[in-house]
Amino acid sequence: MIVVGFLSLLVVTQVYPLLWLFIYSLKTNEEILSGKFFALPHALQWSNFSAAIDAGHYFQYLKNSLFVTSVTMVCVILLGSLASFAIARFKWKYGQLVMVIFLIGMMVPLQATLLPLMIIFKNLHALNTHLSIILPYIAFQTPIAVFILSGFMKSIPAEIEESAVMDGAGVFRIFWSIILPISIPPMMTVCILTFINIWNEYILAATFISSERLKTLPFGVNSFVSQYSVNYGAIGAFLVLGALPVIIIYFLLADKITKGMVAGAVKG
Repeated sequence: MIVVGFLSLLVVTQVYPLLWLFIYSLKTNEEILSGKFFALPHALQWSNFSAAIDAGHYFQYLKNSLFVTSVTMVCVILLGSLASFAIARFKWKYGQLVMVIFLIGMMVPLQATLLPLMIIFKNLHALNTHLSIILPYIAFQTPIAVFILSGFMKSIPAEIEESAVMDGAGVFRIFWSIILPISIPPMMTVCILTFINIWNEYILAATFISSERLKTLPFGVNSFVSQYSVNYGAIGAFLVLGALPVIIIYFLLADKITKGMVAGAVKG
């Protein structure tokens, strides 16, 4: 009974913010500013969603976010899997040192890199391009990918590779035909974590992107804030639309996240 109560409380605390945001998005400014946070709207303001799509340039920003996130995910999976394969399956002198470097990369705060990256991209004439945010995204997400994938790859029995070598398979054939298919569960976890982290990122995008044509989804909220007024209902609707892809992907692949996180915990 205690466990059921605790789980029920956990579900409420996780689901209620999303429900509240949806209700918020259907209110007028007057209802929102009245201070009655838990009150239902008198009339459903579906026009807030129309404003979010039109005035918030939703589809344009959505396209940019999908492009940036997709390119980042592909690069992170490719680089992370190759690095993890080298660290986990090869016996070489600097393997542990390289792993430590990746772990240190997980501890570097994003804010500490803004000024150096600004100078680098300015000298490379890469500011105000998608490349200026894709490269830092890859750099910040790859250490997490290596941490997850290398832990799983270390649990793969060596006999599998030995059999492949006896059959004449080379290193890249072993990686492509054996290691990658086996590593799909943790790779799905890496994809989902990368997607969630990049989809909601604002600081780097706000620093390096100034063109309206290149901005990503988090910038849409700014469309409803002017010098003298704020459309709070449209902001809520835009946040709902922005969170919708993440929610859908998470619920479709939730079981794969769990499997991927514990995949390397069992040997063999």
